[in-house]
Amino acid sequence: MIAEGHAPSIAKDKEGRVHIAYCLGDSIMYTVSADQGKSFSAPVLISVLPGLASVNSRGPQIGVSGLGITVIAGNKKGDIYSFEKSGSGIWKKTARVNDRDSSSREGLMALGGDGNTLYAVWLDLRDGHNRIYGAASADGGESWSKNGLVYASPDSTVCECCKPSVAVRGNQVFVMFRNLIGGNRDLYLIQSNDGGKVFGQAAKLGNGSWALNGCPMDGGALVINQNGNPETVWRRRNKIYSCEPGKPEQEIAEGRSCSMESMNGRNVYVWAEKGKVISMLSSDKKQTIGEGSFPVIKAINKEQVICVWENEKRIHSAVLSL
Repeated sequence: MIAEGHAPSIAKDKEGRVHIAYCLGDSIMYTVSADQGKSFSAPVLISVLPGLASVNSRGPQIGVSGLGITVIAGNKKGDIYSFEKSGSGIWKKTARVNDRDSSSREGLMALGGDGNTLYAVWLDLRDGHNRIYGAASADGGESWSKNGLVYASPDSTVCECCKPSVAVRGNQVFVMFRNLIGGNRDLYLIQSNDGGKVFGQAAKLGNGSWALNGCPMDGGALVINQNGNPETVWRRRNKIYSCEPGKPEQEIAEGRSCSMESMNGRNVYVWAEKGKVISMLSSDKKQTIGEGSFPVIKAINKEQVICVWENEKRIHSAVLSL
């Protein structure tokens, strides 16, 4: 066990340190590992955010840029704030990310970074319907750009309770989200080539569809592989699929709350299934790594990944070798 708490998110910096942000009541907490996940520092308080959104994939999101470590978190009122870790290790609240009051009332958001660029995305209700909005920061979260519309569904709303994903590589920003078109709640991918200023057309992932009168509360995960191409993993009904854009989806397993990492030309997956956290390191290497839910995963070197998850309001981790 790493600490008391829940809703962890994870990032790794260029020096190989593993950073985790998570919730403890209304407190945003932080811990770091300097030894590739073998041990973690004593947790420190980033900030207390009254009404902190923290259930069903909500919670603080942590990102790394060339300027340091940044966390964003939302409250139940619908505002997102950013927090920055100084060189001396002190956390400070820096800015509000959404530029319209109470527009992020779903509390579902994601943060990605590369170089000096950070990009945040979230479900936004400023126009009366859930749409995907985003904002960029070039100063480590000290300030954020004017919010931009990433995507609006032609059927008025995207899926109302599924967390979006974002991945950044240079000026490329990829955003994945669960859409709602014609009653189908399918995953879509959209891309910007200018740091998030302008996005292209959204494309559906996979060939199948999920007609559902309700929200699955499960948004999947997105990474960029070593060739600079996006890779995705997501749930449809009770099955988990991996999918490269423009190709048919591939069934992995039964389960939910999936996450992934791409390293050395191969993908690694984790998910929750019947109260267990399961990893798939290769097609013939599937294993149970603990009890719990909402796992997230990050490469820590060329041969190992670290998985972090929650169970009974405690944060757990495991280092897995490929």
